[in-house]
Amino acid sequence: MSARDEVLGRIRSALADVVQPDPELDVPIPWTYRQPTPMPDVLAQFVEQTQDYRAVVERVPAAGVADACARLLTTSGVRSVVLPPGLDASWRAAIEAAGIAVHSDDPVLSRQELDGIDGVVTAATVGIAETGTIVLDHGDDQGRRATTLLPDTHLVVVRADQVVSDVPEAVGRLGVAIAAGRPLTWISGPSATSDIELSRVEGVHGPRTLLVILAE
Repeated sequence: MSARDEVLGRIRSALADVVQPDPELDVPIPWTYRQPTPMPDVLAQFVEQTQDYRAVVERVPAAGVADACARLLTTSGVRSVVLPPGLDASWRAAIEAAGIAVHSDDPVLSRQELDGIDGVVTAATVGIAETGTIVLDHGDDQGRRATTLLPDTHLVVVRADQVVSDVPEAVGRLGVAIAAGRPLTWISGPSATSDIELSRVEGVHGPRTLLVILAE
């Protein structure tokens, strides 16, 4: 008997008492896809996990988002930003009032132009508490994907009602964007990579600095 025959024989013996051909139906799973995963405080979990990725996170009242945007950009040394066309007008006004140069992506900015701009400010589609991940579907208040990848600083505003417990629940909310064929960008902290010696390098394939405002 060959080794192959012996292995297959043992598998057949182990499966001799299995009468249900579908292994997924053989094990009860008390869980429904796209339903919230219970956790004590979804917002606190989101903040903790996002900060664990070395992102700067501030919780502010919804009415204070505009001022928070201007303050965070200024303290981070951002002197120029690109803003999506659908961004809240009050945010734009506060940023301009802070003396930060505002660029529009209409006409479309080149990669070289985007690379020369310090930052970008966007809204978000969903935030995931379990992983600290923020997802963009690049609607009017989030802009083109390139505008969120080339500037060195990304300030993203996540509303409290956009924060969900886990990835399956997030996917449920992204159904419309997926059906429309829009690109999705999943952000888990500032862009970073490391070599075989674990030397961390930030800003390689995305923004080096991630600023997050949680609007409550």
